[in-house]
Amino acid sequence: MIMPEKGKKRELSGRVAETTNNRMELQASLEALQALPAASAVQLFTDSRYVQNGISKWIGNWRANNWLTAEKEAVKNRDLWEALDKEIKRHRVEWIWVKGHADNTHNERVDALAAAARGRPLLPLDDEAAIHIFIGITWKRKVKTGSWAAILRYRNHCKVLSAIVENSSANRIHIQSATEALGALKRLLPVHLYTSSGYLKDGASNWLKGWERNGWHTREGKVVSNKDEWQQLSQVLQESSVSLHVIDKAMPPCHSQEAKELAVEWVDAFLKPDSQDN
Repeated sequence: MIMPEKGKKRELSGRVAETTNNRMELQASLEALQALPAASAVQLFTDSRYVQNGISKWIGNWRANNWLTAEKEAVKNRDLWEALDKEIKRHRVEWIWVKGHADNTHNERVDALAAAARGRPLLPLDDEAAIHIFIGITWKRKVKTGSWAAILRYRNHCKVLSAIVENSSANRIHIQSATEALGALKRLLPVHLYTSSGYLKDGASNWLKGWERNGWHTREGKVVSNKDEWQQLSQVLQESSVSLHVIDKAMPPCHSQEAKELAVEWVDAFLKPDSQDN
């Protein structure tokens, strides 16, 4: 959304196949600046820490190091970073980070434009009568250790929960994170829970009742995998009205992206560098 000091505002949107959230954040900033007909003084608002940190902390070193990181690896999304680096030299740009989904009218509008351009059903992110839980997890296969983070949001109030989980699996961590987040609720309100795990969503929404009727056995007579975790989740689900939503991993809600980044940061800090498996 371009809002000049004088004249009408302009709304831009577009769709790109086979992309990622970070690339789309970069693309949006680039397209907005390229749409300006002349060199301008610009305040550019973004809810992407990736873009903000790239512009304010990293891009100068990348450019000086021939687009290699400090670890001598190729910079991800180099084509867009180079194009953005070239474009910002045409303007005087002040980069301003804003918190996503925090009742910022213009931020909410551009999120709606992006969702419409993707052609995907809108998530109920603006349901103010409900609590919203955004979950992100990560898991290191070699050491069977991971972590999860959950951001609980009710209107303008947010709370962050997290934990390191050892001797586990990705599926188990997904279930545990939902259980812990739902168990932390203090209000009996409808809940929207956003997850990247189809396993968690299908299990909680479609399979639990059948497993309970069958004594926690599958149709084939096998004991349900992660039985203990599913039983704990089943108990907390009975205490709230919960709707589960599987997010688009390439274009996740802002809080889902933030939860994922927090989970990665915490497990990396917990593990020794030589034991990590990315």
